[in-house]
Amino acid sequence: MGTISGKEFIERLNKLENEIWLNGEKIKGKLSEHPAFKGILRSKAALYDLQNDSVLKDEMTYFSPEKGERIGLSYLQPKTKEDLRKRRRMMEHWARYNHGIMGRSPDYMNTAVMSFASSKYLLENRENCFPENIQSLYERAMEQDLSFTHTFITPQVNRSLLYLEDSKEPISAKVIDRVDEGIVIKGALLLATQGGLTDEVLVISTPKSFLESDEAFAFSISSNTKGLKFICRQSFVGGESSFNFPLSSRYEEMDSIVVFDNVLVPWNRVFFYDNVEAAVDFISHSSFHMFAYHQVVNRQIIKTEFILGIAELLVETINVGEYQHIQEKLAEIIIGLETMKALLEKSENDAEIDHFGLMRPSFVPLQVASNIFPRIYPRFCEIIQLIGASGMVSLPTEKDFNSDIKLDLDRYLQGANKTAEDRVKIFSLAWDLTMSSFGTRQTQYERYFFGDPIRLSSALYKHYLKDKYVEEINEFLNLKY
Repeated sequence: MGTISGKEFIERLNKLENEIWLNGEKIKGKLSEHPAFKGILRSKAALYDLQNDSVLKDEMTYFSPEKGERIGLSYLQPKTKEDLRKRRRMMEHWARYNHGIMGRSPDYMNTAVMSFASSKYLLENRENCFPENIQSLYERAMEQDLSFTHTFITPQVNRSLLYLEDSKEPISAKVIDRVDEGIVIKGALLLATQGGLTDEVLVISTPKSFLESDEAFAFSISSNTKGLKFICRQSFVGGESSFNFPLSSRYEEMDSIVVFDNVLVPWNRVFFYDNVEAAVDFISHSSFHMFAYHQVVNRQIIKTEFILGIAELLVETINVGEYQHIQEKLAEIIIGLETMKALLEKSENDAEIDHFGLMRPSFVPLQVASNIFPRIYPRFCEIIQLIGASGMVSLPTEKDFNSDIKLDLDRYLQGANKTAEDRVKIFSLAWDLTMSSFGTRQTQYERYFFGDPIRLSSALYKHYLKDKYVEEINEFLNLKY
């Protein structure tokens, strides 16, 4: 089959009838028609259609001689620096289509599956490990153009370093049984973005302690597996009007808790279980982080370009570009954008072949970018708020412009070079990105995309090669070392 169309994606998802709970009710009927989900599913379907666009096909897909068909480039295992750039160009097309807003566009999880398959050798000849199942998933994902979510965060009951769960009923998902058909999972994991809105869920659990081997497992199963349910947070879709809610009506990605109620995971879907050392090694030494960061930094660059466009349009609309404090604020965004671009470029230029024959992007520049963005993104949102000022909180609706007060709005809300209606569209976009419930979720999402920013900084410090710089100072001061 290879690449699918947006229509095929929607039809396949509707047929699954996944168990999804929202606002105390189990979702019934077609997911693609539900107010909380139809916007994001339409946007995602459009991404699949881009793969089949006659103009973009060669930049979105590649012909696989082994499969005898075209495959999405996000599944390509790069062997050269040019392969890396091909992947980036493909990801740019999808990111630009959704302005970098969709954190879980298909290429993110496709990249995860690709990287895990490329690192499957880390599990070879180890107890309770099945590297062949990772390869099988990769093959199936390419052939069917599957969509994925993933979950790996344990419930935040007690975040103390010394906490060990001792409840009678599992809270964090655990292996509670091993039977002839597979392993049985009970408990919960958190924060599956688009949970229930994909074909499959990729599950990875790495325990904090070697005493918790029942929390060391990884697998991928269909989202409609018996006993699997997705509990959604409140929807942040402001409404269906793209005038009033230009972003949330299109790109609201639901987050969910994933509950495993005695879920049977067949053996041919299990990657590993009951092996803490293998679980830690696989996550630590696989190529996942390098390739995932490469995809994410690319998306964040596109998102920053979108933010710069909004900020400049606000400036032009109310004609405040002559003020130096405004110029300083816009320059701040430009500096962040160009810094992120340079780091992504460096990661590709310094890429090297890994032990498994893949061209891995250099990790340090990507780590630096992942430390920068959680800090600058909230600031960029603040800049938009400061430029927009009171104009951000006095916005009429689409219906107002279709009512008897339209003449009043046209007179009093016009911009320096924009009609009132266009001015309100611009300010509504700025508001939806930075001040609505959808927008504030975006800020929190970017703050913690790869985890606690303090831990990210700590990891960069601990693994950065500093010895040669210390040696230089020792030599300069003629110190003994």
